[in-house]
Amino acid sequence: MDNFVEAEEIAKLWNISKRQVQQLCKDGRIEGAIKFGKVWAIPKDAKKPPRKSDLKPGPKPKIIKGE
Repeated sequence: MDNFVEAEEIAKLWNISKRQVQQLCKDGRIEGAIKFGKVWAIPKDAKKPPRKSDLKPGPKPKIIKGE
């Protein structure tokens, strides 16, 4: 477990809240994150995922009404 840190330490590194890190882990956006009980173990070398607002939007699905 020497290669892992908790969400609080990653939050300080990435300058975001602990809760945001936990949500990123829950959403599967941090590669290699593992949950042990109530604690997330995150690899020390994990990369901060891009914000969803920074991602380019894809085509929106067409909604067909009346079918």
